[in-house]
Amino acid sequence: MAVAGEKAVVVNGGTMARQALEAGLIDEIWIDLVPVLLGGGTPMFDQVKTGPLSLDGPISVVEGKAVTHLRYRVRR
Repeated sequence: MAVAGEKAVVVNGGTMARQALEAGLIDEIWIDLVPVLLGGGTPMFDQVKTGPLSLDGPISVVEGKAVTHLRYRVRR
């Protein structure tokens, strides 16, 4: 977006992230994978109308203590 210039903009939250993804505003998706099964909740990208979307990568994998950080590019 022109307002952000070269800065990174983070979109956090299922509904807002889905809307930005559908509008073509998301270049990368970062996933923090934690080994915890919650048993419920709202899926992050439930009902994406422009899907299925292909992702390139992972372009980055960083392993931490009890977490793996994954980074993917949204394929256009």
